[in-house]
Amino acid sequence: MQGMTAKPTRVLLGVRGMNKEAGVRVAAALEAMPGVSRAMPDEGQIEVHYDPSQHTIMDLVRTVRGQGFLAGML
Repeated sequence: MQGMTAKPTRVLLGVRGMNKEAGVRVAAALEAMPGVSRAMPDEGQIEVHYDPSQHTIMDLVRTVRGQGFLAGML
């Protein structure tokens, strides 16, 4: 958890139309963000562990949208 300044927070994002293969790509994009320690995709959702002092949930959602998917908090 390099670069973490606060206790990691877990959030589950729903991602419309994301299959497992696309989930790997979305997880990689999220994990490339400083402060994101883990992103675990599943069909239609992704669990993200992140530092809330570095990002908001909307930052995570914007990254998912940047990969071509609609996303929101579950």
